[in-house]
Amino acid sequence: MAQMSLPSVTSGEGGLNRYMEEIRRFPMLEPQEEYMLAKRYAEHDDRGAAHRLVTSHLRLVAKIAMGYRGYGLPIGEVISEGNVGLMQAVKRFDPERGFRLATYAMWWIKASIQEYILRSWSLVKMGTTANQKRLFFNLRKMKSRIQALDEGDLKPDQINQIATQLGVSEEEVVSMNRRLSGDASLNSPIRATEGESGEWQDWLVDENESQEEILAEQDELDQRRGMLRQAMDVLNDRERRIFEARRLSEEPITLETLSGEFDISRERVRQIEVRAFEKVQKAVKETAEASRRALRPVQGEARV
Repeated sequence: MAQMSLPSVTSGEGGLNRYMEEIRRFPMLEPQEEYMLAKRYAEHDDRGAAHRLVTSHLRLVAKIAMGYRGYGLPIGEVISEGNVGLMQAVKRFDPERGFRLATYAMWWIKASIQEYILRSWSLVKMGTTANQKRLFFNLRKMKSRIQALDEGDLKPDQINQIATQLGVSEEEVVSMNRRLSGDASLNSPIRATEGESGEWQDWLVDENESQEEILAEQDELDQRRGMLRQAMDVLNDRERRIFEARRLSEEPITLETLSGEFDISRERVRQIEVRAFEKVQKAVKETAEASRRALRPVQGEARV
């Protein structure tokens, strides 16, 4: 997408307040108007239409970005990264598929923000596992659900509950909670105007998923499943059978059962399982990296 003039997010609370006020001036689009603008951009490369599509969704980016305030990064930069994701969504949006741009853009916005956060955090440089990433992005939500709202260390029963539900060790929960401590109060005022509470918490995403969020998450899940199916093409028939039986089945088949099926030792089955997992993991990473390269704006594209 070519150079696009958007409101800039300056540092400091005052600059953020001004940005919030400025983006509220952009009108929301009716479904038919959004459809026609998307058609004009897709068919005629109408940059004015693209600009209206982007600016009408800047409030969505800000709302999503506020849900990532607890990671020790400047919120202005988080919003800017979300805006990059929004522009990528507008560039690839197909109005003929029958859903609103907001539904489609949510995944791109979150993906762009999360990629920025993961790039910025030192724990990623230390070799973050998939479980650690899940803990990283879900710990605060889990604490809210179990009413663990106080700052400081969690109680033993809270640590155990979070670790069990997220499939990580209790030590990882303790370490991550200490890393993420020190978040600023969500009751810090933005501004005081009639009819508004003027607090940061007003911009947080509702914990109850909307229909659009459910659809967006389903789309993301479908993409992950597609990546896994594609990655499994690197396996031979025996590796695929063992991998599916041990890693993808709701009730994993025992090593002993598989050793009888293939007339090999249990240790040999275990070795094949590990090798198959490593091959699939490598293939998935290569596919994901290719997707990330495709998401990054080309040289010369605007970054808000």
